[in-house]
Amino acid sequence: MSQLMLRWLSSLCALLLLAPVQADEVQVAVAANFTAPMKLIAADFEKDTGHKAVLTFGATGRFYAQITHGAPFDVLLAADDDIPAKLEKEGAAVNDSRFTYATGRLVLWSAQPGVVDAQGEVLRKGNFRKIAIAAPKLAPYGAAAVETMNKLGLQAVLEPKVVQGESIGQAFSFVSTGNAELGFVALSQVYEGGKIKSGSAWIVPAKLHDPIRQDAVLLAKARDSKAALQLMAFLKAEKTKAVIRSFGYQP
Repeated sequence: MSQLMLRWLSSLCALLLLAPVQADEVQVAVAANFTAPMKLIAADFEKDTGHKAVLTFGATGRFYAQITHGAPFDVLLAADDDIPAKLEKEGAAVNDSRFTYATGRLVLWSAQPGVVDAQGEVLRKGNFRKIAIAAPKLAPYGAAAVETMNKLGLQAVLEPKVVQGESIGQAFSFVSTGNAELGFVALSQVYEGGKIKSGSAWIVPAKLHDPIRQDAVLLAKARDSKAALQLMAFLKAEKTKAVIRSFGYQP
């Protein structure tokens, strides 16, 4: 091989080493309550890393069933800490990859001003036809809503008026469209700029339900995915925590 050819090959190798790593996609299953912040986080992630986060939103319980049946997700951002722990235990997620990315807040909300008072006494008065919650067996915010009604001693009274959505997103839709006068939804769905952005609301005191710790976990199929690993790290970055706080969560 000639010296000219050797120099050419050497230069080509150097260029290849300097070339940027090819951008990749990461498939992310996202709890419905985290829809708005995750859209912003995904945009920042793509801008900063070049990798694209492909987002699917829904109920955590439904995602668990899909993942255990082979759904091609790389990362799960759950609405609780139970499902990610269960996935780790069952070998469907990478051990020790789990961490709490946000702690959520529950809010009783109506799309109409003046319906929900600042102390939530509307629940005791009962002058409404329907109250929406997420399905408690599928969505942790739904379980927190049931726990809240029980703590208030109102579960039996309110049960005939309850309409359930599969996810907290569907529960929010019931209220926002007027199919239910009020409902228990995620604070992040109605919170912007440090205040409730529309309608009327009562932020449920944390003592009325167990903490809504939302965990992220790396799924087993993505244990060697650079894009997935970078997203997990990105969720812990200070700029990401600032976005999470802006929607009423505690990072």
